[in-house]
Amino acid sequence: MTQPPKQPLPLRILLAVAKGVLAGLVLLDEAARPLYRPLSRWIARLRIVARMEEAVARLPRLAILIVLAVPFVVAEPLKLVGLLLMARGRVVAGLVILALAYLASFLLVERIYHAGRDKLLTYRWLAWLMGMIVSIRERLLAWVRASAAYAFARRVRDDAREWWRESFRKDRS
Repeated sequence: MTQPPKQPLPLRILLAVAKGVLAGLVLLDEAARPLYRPLSRWIARLRIVARMEEAVARLPRLAILIVLAVPFVVAEPLKLVGLLLMARGRVVAGLVILALAYLASFLLVERIYHAGRDKLLTYRWLAWLMGMIVSIRERLLAWVRASAAYAFARRVRDDAREWWRESFRKDRS
């Protein structure tokens, strides 16, 4: 049995950095998800949003791709800008940019993708890309969930919830 040829060192380094950045973004997205989920559900129930989704769903797939690309192209790089600002000590500015980028991503990109998903996934390259993203996300989350740090964070969260419930019950008694 022959082994596949090794990739050149610069390419391996570049791929490792890209995987690290992607892992960080996926984990940041997962950490923020519980914070925006109620807002996202509320937004999705608004009549104007439902009408917008219906209009997007009626578009041809190329138009949906373009409509999706515009906020995505703006929001995703802004997330990195926010992180870079925070890394350089400009925490407030970085947090504001990061929050606005996430808000745009969650509210616009997610709703547009949801409305046009079936047509968009008829592009084989996009279906493959989305499959890869989901696969990477699931592997990263499984790795994080198997860690001792995750178990500890869940215990702390559960203890805080229990403390909150007990404190609230005592106040009502």
